[in-house]
Amino acid sequence: MSMLQRHLVRGGALSRRHSAIAKKAMRPFHPLLRALSTSTEDATGKARKKEAQRDALNISPTTLGPFMTTHLAAFEPENIRNFSIVAHIDHGKSTLADRLLERSGNITKRDRENAQHLDNLKVERERGITVKAQTASMVYVDKTDNNKTYMLNLVDTPGHVDFSYEVSRSLSACEGVLLLVDCSQGIQAQTLATYYAAKERGLKVVPVLTKIDMPHAQPDDSILSLSSLLDVDPDDVLLTSAKSGIGIDDVLPAVIKRLPPPTADIDAPLKCLLVDSYYDDYRGVICLVKVFDGSIRPGDKILSSHLKTKYEVQETGVLLPHRHKTPGLHAGQVGYVIAGMKTTSEAKIGDTFYREHAPVAPLPGFQEARSMVFASMYPTDECTFEDLRSAIEKLTLNDASVTAQQETSGALGMGFRCGFLGLLHMEVFHQRLSDEQNVQVLVTAPMVPYTVIDPQGKESVVETPGAFPDSTKYYRILEPMVEASIITPVDYLGAILSLAKDKRGVQTNLVYLEDGRVVVTIDVPWQEVVTNFYNELKTISSGYATLNYREIEAQQADIVKVDILINGKVLDALSFVCHRSKATVEGRALCVKLKKVIDRQQYEISIQASLGAKIFAKERIAPYRKDVLVKSGKVVGGGDSTRKKKLLAKQKEGKRRMKTVSNVQLSQDAFWSVLSK
Repeated sequence: MSMLQRHLVRGGALSRRHSAIAKKAMRPFHPLLRALSTSTEDATGKARKKEAQRDALNISPTTLGPFMTTHLAAFEPENIRNFSIVAHIDHGKSTLADRLLERSGNITKRDRENAQHLDNLKVERERGITVKAQTASMVYVDKTDNNKTYMLNLVDTPGHVDFSYEVSRSLSACEGVLLLVDCSQGIQAQTLATYYAAKERGLKVVPVLTKIDMPHAQPDDSILSLSSLLDVDPDDVLLTSAKSGIGIDDVLPAVIKRLPPPTADIDAPLKCLLVDSYYDDYRGVICLVKVFDGSIRPGDKILSSHLKTKYEVQETGVLLPHRHKTPGLHAGQVGYVIAGMKTTSEAKIGDTFYREHAPVAPLPGFQEARSMVFASMYPTDECTFEDLRSAIEKLTLNDASVTAQQETSGALGMGFRCGFLGLLHMEVFHQRLSDEQNVQVLVTAPMVPYTVIDPQGKESVVETPGAFPDSTKYYRILEPMVEASIITPVDYLGAILSLAKDKRGVQTNLVYLEDGRVVVTIDVPWQEVVTNFYNELKTISSGYATLNYREIEAQQADIVKVDILINGKVLDALSFVCHRSKATVEGRALCVKLKKVIDRQQYEISIQASLGAKIFAKERIAPYRKDVLVKSGKVVGGGDSTRKKKLLAKQKEGKRRMKTVSNVQLSQDAFWSVLSK
């Protein structure tokens, strides 16, 4: 060992010895040092808060992003409010959200001309509905309380009953909600559903009446209905008009004063709830999260409680509503995290993330989306099947609630069996295929999942008519049921009860409201609801009735499969499942419909409907007849009857052989006219 090495070793030993002596000597001063450190941190925190308050007074769309980057850590949980706007469809949620974004400085008045800033999908803007839940973080300065600055995280939710799954995910990130009621329409079915959903989660509810400037607005009746039906204090109701701006200045102060802050601990280990996710072509999966405890920053190693998969955080930020990168997210805040996930299947909604080597108990998640309606999708041209596959894969990256499984039909070729949350969800997905992916598809009639119990007691879920047993004599079939709540003017009650009876529904409750309307509750098979129930309800009530439903326990029912045969061959794409009492009527109607759309051939076409081995309906399409006894305007064979009989027999044999080897070709238009029932 060289002299230099010996010197370094001795020096290191002395250094460690001196360090130990110094630490021992400083022990009596540790409490004082900790107090000084805490005092310094408190002073620094107060200075940051004052700086944030000063900068917040000049918030604008151009300064909001830099403000969030600099001051996000200054927002402690007591200065945060996470809230959602819930209401019936088309009651003005997105319009109110735009007004609040304008008031808080996220957008300008000119930007408001591009309405519904939280509705990003083309189908949302065209239909005027919200499909995907969106989030926007706002900064609000309470000038009545020494310019105290708050961070408000707004979650805009869908209003249609099909997207109640989106609503449930949004509510998990909130401590309170604004319950919006259109006072020109009053309380509707989905209003009640979202109110009870919020109450079940223990959320504080602030009732808000909107559209009070409408000619037919009835705010007094709406307040009376809120008071009698939901036990709301009339003095707590806010009166607003998002379109004209009336009463909007009272909304954000009410959010601050009447909604509680999140319960969060900044010093605890990271506990982060995955609320939603969507796919970005350039960044991969974007996770919308709420941080319950601790903080999360780029570079952190996090683990999924459900999949036990480790990820490295690449980026964190908030939504304004556009994505804005920040140094991190802290307890009580809602924002986004990019962690290198490749598909949304890795982002399990309701999952809890925690930091590596610091495991925590998973947060109580909420139920995953379960498909309630199934339909098959086939390309209009078999050559475009790969285009359809690619389009469905892209859309399911953004909508994890859609399931898709490849299948093959003898009549329609290769396609996909898809599961949806409801009929509107299916229509929206179909429209997005056309609008965003430029793919045209043929959609079969919707079917609900049935539980089939075989003679040995084994249960299986059947989602396609082809998988349904041909004979149900030895099987038990459980039919999915829903509890439908219908709010309607009393004048239409009789017609609605008659419709419910036709749909095999059973009335379970009836409540009369103060404003001349009635709430009727009916237990009805889910298959009847997805088969044109909503359209018939709107027709018989002149558009006034509203519908909401929730799944209840399945019931045993006499469900059968009806097959459609063309010239003795089963056409699987046209097979359907229904209650035995309706099999004959629906089977005959489908045969008649097919007769109108199938082109005549040179041979007879037989259209039949069967229930098991029994044929109960038949339609016949007569063939074209060529007169083989006439050639060039002259009768063949003259008066020789034997020659004529030979020609007719030869023609008959040719038609028989043609019928045996030929297949009836149904055009796509013919299929569409039959399937879109």
